Amino acid sequence: MLNVPEVLKRLVIGRAKRSEELGETLLPKRLALPIFASDPLSSVAYATQEILLVLTLGGLAYLHFTPWIAAAVIALMTVVVLSYRQVVNAYPSGGGSYEVASTNLGPSAGLVVAASLLVDYVMTVAVSVASGVDNIISALPSLAEYRVLMAVGFVALLTAMNLRGVRESGQLFAAPTYLFIGGVLIMAGTGLFRYLIGDAPVAESAAYGIEPAEGDANLAGLALLMLVLRAFSSGCTALTGVEAISNGVPAFRKPKSKNAAATMAAMGIIAVTMFAGVTALAIISKVHITEDSCRLIGLAGCEGYTQRTVIAQLASAVFGGNNSFGFYYIQAATALILILAANTAFNGFPLLASILAQHRYLPRQLHNRGDRLAFSNGILALALVAGLLLWGYKANVTSLIHLYILGVFTSFTLSQTGMVRHWNSALRTETDPALRRRHRLARVINATGAVVTGLVLVIVLATKFTQGAWLAVLAAVLLWLMMRGIRRHYDQTAAELAVIDPRTERQMPSRVLAIVLVSTVHKPTMRALAYARASRPAHLEALTVAVDKEGLAHLQKQWEDFEIDVPLKVLDSPYREITRPVVEYVRSIRRAGPRDVVAVFIPEYVVGHWWENLLHNQSALWLKSRLLFTPGVMVTSVPWQLTSAAVADHPAARAPGAVRRGEPTTPREHAAARATPGNGARD
Repeated sequence: MLNVPEVLKRLVIGRAKRSEELGETLLPKRLALPIFASDPLSSVAYATQEILLVLTLGGLAYLHFTPWIAAAVIALMTVVVLSYRQVVNAYPSGGGSYEVASTNLGPSAGLVVAASLLVDYVMTVAVSVASGVDNIISALPSLAEYRVLMAVGFVALLTAMNLRGVRESGQLFAAPTYLFIGGVLIMAGTGLFRYLIGDAPVAESAAYGIEPAEGDANLAGLALLMLVLRAFSSGCTALTGVEAISNGVPAFRKPKSKNAAATMAAMGIIAVTMFAGVTALAIISKVHITEDSCRLIGLAGCEGYTQRTVIAQLASAVFGGNNSFGFYYIQAATALILILAANTAFNGFPLLASILAQHRYLPRQLHNRGDRLAFSNGILALALVAGLLLWGYKANVTSLIHLYILGVFTSFTLSQTGMVRHWNSALRTETDPALRRRHRLARVINATGAVVTGLVLVIVLATKFTQGAWLAVLAAVLLWLMMRGIRRHYDQTAAELAVIDPRTERQMPSRVLAIVLVSTVHKPTMRALAYARASRPAHLEALTVAVDKEGLAHLQKQWEDFEIDVPLKVLDSPYREITRPVVEYVRSIRRAGPRDVVAVFIPEYVVGHWWENLLHNQSALWLKSRLLFTPGVMVTSVPWQLTSAAVADHPAARAPGAVRRGEPTTPREHAAARATPGNGARD
């Protein structure tokens, strides 16, 4: 019989891999770059736009702050990249910021970092996919009404690709990443060349003025400072995902630290170059963009007008219009890289969740590898939460961006502070003068990173908290509390299960008292009685509940006719309950003999179709769930496979002459089958 779910699973994720093949999934630098750095590389597509959107709240008057804000973002990115190169070299086992903070600042600080990063990874998927959809709509405005459907569909596609394994997803994502890098560098180079020869590109929005938002005109003093700081914090989205390489060092080929550090340096150089080029072009071509199209002075029919993204306007200006090959190339490459930028989170989130699960802060299932040796449960969890977020916020980048980057700067600050303490500890024991000089330089770099990212964290909190960032803070706090609770549960469970005195734990019970639950005399009942007898208990009895007089009389007559040499205990149930009388009876036996063990045998049907489960075993399931909470009681299911189960398990069971599971095979079973009335089990 064709197993449709299994066939679909293999079509989506491919054949299962053996554990010994894990080494084949390690990444060379050329694949590691698109896998771990696609987020910071792609953020140049919207980081400049976010700066302009904030500055244009005051009209055109404050756009002259753009180059200074961009320079501050570039300086910050340089410091962060240099700082994380120290993390990669000092902590090559992965875990990145979480491991640094946990080791040097304590478990609570480590959990703050972990919670912040997990929230930020979810936001990376949501913002990257939503921004990618925005760029598709910029090229094809007719698709605007399908925004949410497209975004959720892309998340599903990314999930399927990542379930195939890290290396496979890297091979798929490498080409779009390098095409985007090449396209942006060519666009920036062409635009700057045209500017130098006196033919500067002009954006389609350059002719429009901008009406200041209410209350944001003629700002001065503290109000102007807050506007500039808010623009800077929005531009800092360019730094999201920088830490992913430090989390994924174990996925690199050997020498892991060296390759990871080289990949991080390459990422920093490329990202800074592209961000600087896009920002310079936006200034030269006079891109004017606002959150509300109706604030564009001179634009007719603003209500139904969809503004193109900054990078779309630049591509149109540089390459000669909205129908040029260069325009469609940049839009296609940008949309692809923005959607695939979520892959940074699809690699970082499962890796971090796996480490947290290994440390007992998250469910252990997140540490398990799937068929393709990827952390499948983490991938699916990330996809589910990000998909719900996109649906809830209607895939709107402006709404989602306010929840973004808070977590990443929390992890930046704490990890760099932890690295300062790491180098202080190393200097206390190191005697080699050359190494001491190297450690001091590294400490200066990390201390600078801690101070700068700490200031940015304060700025982000101050400027974004009331605009939606409080939700990200709340989510991180709840996640932190949840992880503490999970660790407490695992610790309590381990302490409770620990063997302190082996001699006491090996002590035999005084007696084993066996009880077989009976509703009628049929083959499952006979098998359960035989199995219970084979366990050689000190006492064996059958137990039934008198729900109706006729059924009880029929059962007692069968018991006598078949000469079953096991005493039948009948429990009265005036309210027609089954579970309560059985549980109370079993507990009374335990109270009478605290050192005895009560073994309860429950006959159960095994069916071949899911819907058949609805017709059988409901009483058995409820009984088991209650009995499992009773100390000193062992619950044993005695399965009886129906014909449908045999066919589902092995199609050959349909063959003529084949003995089906559940059919009598011995003379005694045939005699019992002929003598048994045709009524079914009362379950």
